[in-house]
Amino acid sequence: MRPFIYERVDSAQSALAAFAGAPVDADRQYLAGGTTLVDLMKLDVMRPQAVIDINALDRTAAGRIDVGAGGLRLGAMTRMAQVAEHPAVARDYPMVAQSLKLAASQQLRNMASLGGNVLQRTRCPYFRDVSYPACNKRNPGSGCTALDSLHRDHAVLGVSDACIALYPGDFGQALMALDALVELAGPEGERRISFAELHRMPADTPHIETTLQPGELITAFLVPAAPWTRRSLYLKVRQRESYEFALASAAVALDLTDDRTVRGARVALGGVATVPWRAQDAETVLLGKTLDEQAAAAAADAAFANARPRTDNAYKVALGKRTLTRALLQAAAMET
Repeated sequence: MRPFIYERVDSAQSALAAFAGAPVDADRQYLAGGTTLVDLMKLDVMRPQAVIDINALDRTAAGRIDVGAGGLRLGAMTRMAQVAEHPAVARDYPMVAQSLKLAASQQLRNMASLGGNVLQRTRCPYFRDVSYPACNKRNPGSGCTALDSLHRDHAVLGVSDACIALYPGDFGQALMALDALVELAGPEGERRISFAELHRMPADTPHIETTLQPGELITAFLVPAAPWTRRSLYLKVRQRESYEFALASAAVALDLTDDRTVRGARVALGGVATVPWRAQDAETVLLGKTLDEQAAAAAADAAFANARPRTDNAYKVALGKRTLTRALLQAAAMET
């Protein structure tokens, strides 16, 4: 790990002030749980000149969970375990609680913040190992080692000729499916965007992963109340049952009539895409249909119609379809 300046702050204003006046190209990073940043610093993948510790913000609104008639507000400094174990979240937004509970280990969930979780970086081994010089995420313009090497765990949706690295998170899929908003504080003031606007697909600039401005800080996530939030679930398929990233996952929320006709559907996919992935084609296929195995399979086909698999990861298309089909049928059978 390389030398760096460490600064601790106790408010969003002081956090932003730590970036004020810094050169545009200065590499400064916020530190919350640190479960990604510290790892990557140890691996010499990230080399920040300054680390701004924002953990004291968990004593402000950024560390609070609010559940009301209008929806759910999750402070970005709330720990994953707090939200996963919150009774109202588990009851009214089960997908959110499940996506967090199925992530990482209990020790990591106790430490990791929601804001840090959605910004976690890829687990692509060629990105995380600096002995591979060709990685467009780490060294823009150097190439992508994964394209012509082992890529079993890489993405099949949202990929480009410059990068096929997988987005590894779980919570992000729940936020995508439930039309969440993100509250931001930055040098230019506060703003609010949809969660769908936060991440950027790789295209030809995979090193630019989000739409955040320099120094901008996530302060909260807003999940609106909707007819489908209670009938929602997160299904994660992985090689082992704990402390493992998804090979394929599905975040599904449904609004059904008494005869299981779909009035509304929200679908997001994980383990298969370069960013948190909304499967809107699948949602369109489901509308007005009776949710049976045939309809679920048709939605799954639509979700992966534009997949771009390679040799080693082609299995993810079939696995992703089966995962989504299973998630839809399980959600339809839920008692609400």
